[in-house]
Amino acid sequence: MLMPRKFLTRFKFKYFLTPWLGPTLSLASLFVFGAIGYRITEGWDWGDCLWMVLITITTIGFGEIEPLSAIGRVVTFLIIAGGLVVVQLTLKRLLGLSESGYFRRMSELRFRRIIRSMQNHVIICGYGRIGIEIAQQLQLEDVPILIVEIDPASKELAEKQGLKVMLADATLDETLILAGIEKCRSLVIALSSDAANLYVVLSARGLSPSCRLISRAESEEASNKLKLAGATVVVSPYIAAGRTMAATALRPIAVNFMDLLAGSQCEIEEFLLTSDCLKFDQIKNRTLSELNLGRQSGAMILAIRHGSNLTTNPGSDFEIAPGQLLIALGNKEQLALLRNLLSKVLINVEKINC
Repeated sequence: MLMPRKFLTRFKFKYFLTPWLGPTLSLASLFVFGAIGYRITEGWDWGDCLWMVLITITTIGFGEIEPLSAIGRVVTFLIIAGGLVVVQLTLKRLLGLSESGYFRRMSELRFRRIIRSMQNHVIICGYGRIGIEIAQQLQLEDVPILIVEIDPASKELAEKQGLKVMLADATLDETLILAGIEKCRSLVIALSSDAANLYVVLSARGLSPSCRLISRAESEEASNKLKLAGATVVVSPYIAAGRTMAATALRPIAVNFMDLLAGSQCEIEEFLLTSDCLKFDQIKNRTLSELNLGRQSGAMILAIRHGSNLTTNPGSDFEIAPGQLLIALGNKEQLALLRNLLSKVLINVEKINC
């Protein structure tokens, strides 16, 4: 049975606050009783009394505010002795907390709060050679990234690159939930084992049916199984590399153009149109020429998908319809203008790195 979140929050707050109650109360009591002692014996105002206690405990050595009486010096001696006891108890408590892992748990709690605040980020499971390359490309696009890695050495390497890293097993449901699978843009599975990738895909698809899952596969057989398990896209590094090399041999200019495109400020963005016909009734013009999207935004409509049909380079007389997916090319400003033009019928936007 799950405990209410409010109860868990109070429990955590109490757990992390309790160790400091003793030193804090001891120090506060020392200040209060010391100030009262000076007030009774010397007759100073409360400000001078508290200031005298402060400089006595901290051993700053500013000197006495006014000459002390014999009883006042006894009070000062007691404050010094009490200060030594409080400092000793505080140091002892700090050492005990350090040995018990208190500060490590505090750091983990702060990190979990940061993760819970992340939205529209990309989760990368595995920070090997492929994971490193994926993270570098996403960093160029200023996309929020969260790495899930079980190897401490890989975690340290990723943190040196300024990435947020969870040291956890990606195959566990609780890890994916903590990573924010329900709020992420995509989940990229780049583990070294096909079996582990398959396990993550199965877990992720069960936790978030609408999440975009991109998985690595070492073989054609593994690729088919990953697709059956629910992977949105499956990429085989060897097949992709072979196709790129073959394309370079046959069409070097086209491949070079794509490389140039990847290094530019352009982006390819998907615009998913609503299936609600009532919203489409708000649009009088339906053809691309009537909408004049290209001229108004500067973006280029590369293709339009409707179901399993894909129309590339659609003509000016092509009509948009409910449920279609528009694929456009342009820079951030152009795509933002296109998004505003389609805002009445737009339900989802997703960027693709060129």
